[in-house]
Amino acid sequence: MTADRLIAEIAAPADPAAADETEALRRRVAKLERINAALMSQVERSTSQPGSAYALFQTAVTLEGQVRARTEELTALMRSLERSNGALTAAKEEAERANRSKTRFLTAASHDLLQPLNAARLSLSALSDMTLGAEALGIVGQVERGLQTIEDLIKTLLDISKLDAGLVQPAPRAVRVADVLAGVEASFGPLAARKGLRLTVRPGSAWVSSDVVMLQRIVQNLVSNAIRYTVTGGVLVAARRRGGGVRIDVIDSGSGIPEADRDLIFEEFHRGGRESVDGEIALGLGLSIVRRSVSALGHSLALASRVGHGSRFSLSLPACAPEPPRPPVALALPSSLAGARIAVIENDRAALEALARLFQRWDAYALAARDHLSLVRLMPGSTWGPDAIIADYHLEGGACGLDTVAWLRAVHGHDIPAIVTTADHSAEVEAAVRAAGCELVHKPIKPGQLRALLAHLLRKS
Repeated sequence: MTADRLIAEIAAPADPAAADETEALRRRVAKLERINAALMSQVERSTSQPGSAYALFQTAVTLEGQVRARTEELTALMRSLERSNGALTAAKEEAERANRSKTRFLTAASHDLLQPLNAARLSLSALSDMTLGAEALGIVGQVERGLQTIEDLIKTLLDISKLDAGLVQPAPRAVRVADVLAGVEASFGPLAARKGLRLTVRPGSAWVSSDVVMLQRIVQNLVSNAIRYTVTGGVLVAARRRGGGVRIDVIDSGSGIPEADRDLIFEEFHRGGRESVDGEIALGLGLSIVRRSVSALGHSLALASRVGHGSRFSLSLPACAPEPPRPPVALALPSSLAGARIAVIENDRAALEALARLFQRWDAYALAARDHLSLVRLMPGSTWGPDAIIADYHLEGGACGLDTVAWLRAVHGHDIPAIVTTADHSAEVEAAVRAAGCELVHKPIKPGQLRALLAHLLRKS
C-alpha cells in the first residue's frame, strides 16, 4: 500500500481543515521519498567507485576468498609433491640397493668363473710350449681367443656393474694426451695393418685433466669399435685444442650409423646387426662402457655420422697445465728363471698344477701347495728358502695368502719378492697387497706377464 493511499484512507472521513493537514502530510511524505531516493542513488554510486570504503571492503572479502582457495590448492599440491618425492626417494634407494646387490653378485660370480679360466689359460700356455704340429697350434690359438673373449666379457660386465653402482671413483690428474694415444697406436696398429686399414694418430701436445686409466679405456674402446666396423680406408685419432678445452676425435671411414641407431649403439649387447666381425665375437659392450665412463668423469661425447661415409666420435676434455717432468727410472733387464726356487700357494688345484708345469718348463723349481700347512710340510728343511713367492689372496677356510708371505719373510729374515694373484678386483684387496709390499696380478694370469715380472723381481733382489 502506497503512502498516498494510506493517507487517503486515514483522512477520508475528516473535515476540510483536516483535508488541508492531510495534503501537507502528503507533500512531506513525497519530499521524504525524494530524499530517500537521492540518498540511495548516492550510496549506489559510491559503492561502485574503486576507492570507496565499501568497494574496498568488498574487494578485500573477494580477495580473501581467492587467497584461501589458492592456499588450499597449494597446500594440496605440496602434499602431493611430498608424497611423490617420498616415492621417488624410496625408488631411488631401492635401485641403489639393487645395483649394489648386482655388483656383489657379479663380483662373487666373476671370481668363481675366473678361477677355472685362469687354470685353463695356464695349462694352455704350457701346452703351447710343447712341440706341436701346425694343426694343433692352430687349435691352441682358437682356444686362447675363446678364453680371452670369455675373460673380456666377465671383466666388462663387472666394470659396467661397478659404474652403475657408483663404486668407481675417478682420480683426475694432469694427463698428457700424447701418452694416452701412444698406447693406442702400439695396441691397434698391428690389428689395423692386418685388415689393410690406415691407422693415423695425431696426438698434439695438449694436457688434460682426467683419470688416466678411465681415459685410456674410453679411447681404446672407441678405436677398437672404429677398426672393427671399418672395412676399407682407415681410422684417424686426433687431439685438437677447442676453446678452453681439448677434443679427441676418433674418425673412421666405415659404413656409418643410421639416425635411428645412434642411441641404441650405446646400449648393452648392441652389435650393429652383426654377431661377429672378421671372425671376432662382437660383445656389444665397448660403447656402453664408454658412455658410463664419460658420465662418471664429467666429460662429454658427441657423435656425427653419415651412412656410407663413416663416423666421428668426439670426446671433449678440460685442458690443464703440464705436469712437472719426472726423472727417468732405469729398469733392469729381465733375467732367466732357470734354477729359481718359487714357493707357490694356490687355492685352486687345477691352477696350482698348471703353474707347477709352467715353472718346470721354465727350468725353475716350484714348491707348490694349496694352503699354508701343506707348504710347511713340503719345505725341505729350515734352511731352505724360496727366491720368490706366488700366493693366491683367497685361500680355503677364509685364510689369506698375505699371511703365508709374512710368515715366510719372518722365518727367513728378509723381504722375499712376492706376487699375489687374485680374481678380486676390489680396492680393499689392492690396498692390502700394496701395503704388504707385494706385486698384484689379477687372474686370469698371463704367463708371459708373470714370467717377465718374476724375472724382474729376481733381478732386483
